[in-house]
Amino acid sequence: MIWLAAAFLATALLYASVGYGGGSGYSALLALSGVDYRLLPAIALACNILVVTGGSIRFARAGITPWRGAATLTAIAAPAAFLGGLTPIGRSAFLALLGASLVLTALTMLVPVTSREGEPSRAGRWMPLAAAPIGYLAGLAGIGGGIFLAPLLHLARWNSARAVAATASLFILVNSLFGLAGQLLKGGPDRLVSAVSLGLPLLIAVAIGGQIGSLFAARLLPAVWIRWLTAALTLWVGVRLLTG
Repeated sequence: MIWLAAAFLATALLYASVGYGGGSGYSALLALSGVDYRLLPAIALACNILVVTGGSIRFARAGITPWRGAATLTAIAAPAAFLGGLTPIGRSAFLALLGASLVLTALTMLVPVTSREGEPSRAGRWMPLAAAPIGYLAGLAGIGGGIFLAPLLHLARWNSARAVAATASLFILVNSLFGLAGQLLKGGPDRLVSAVSLGLPLLIAVAIGGQIGSLFAARLLPAVWIRWLTAALTLWVGVRLLTG
């Protein structure tokens, strides 16, 4: 458990330093550790919530969050995340979905972060159409979904880089809450007890790693280096899950 907690801390630090929760990374670590796959989404989503809550609050206090656009995307995605959490899925399908999500996550981290100030571009106005599918995937796989939303927002030149980061943080937080509710309702009280008993040390680890990542990590290394390192590790784990 000590090595797993250390790995969770490092994962939270890396993902938080580039503005994400790390849900897919936590699920992958648990899967590679042989943990019952049915517990993975609940633990990963709870860790997500701890990591992104602080960032969401800081963005809001700084007046960076574009509330109208962010609330629209989040309100569309959240019910879908709840439904995703409720959806039954077998072990093989779950691990394949998780592995594919990790590979896509790694690729999205390589998308150049370019954005614009001011009103959304014409392409950016279509982003609500992507919110529900991303939300459903988030709830089903035990991730927040921001890792998929943010690159789309950047590519569509939806808003400034800081506004996109704030939106992704809020998106991850709310989707994780709704996805977790669905997962717990699907699994019942017994699974909740099992997830809590296993996940408590990991929650402490990500709380520490997430705060370090959001406050200091990006100042110690160039942000692009952190993104590349995180992408490389994520890709390796995703390929390993897919190849068995």
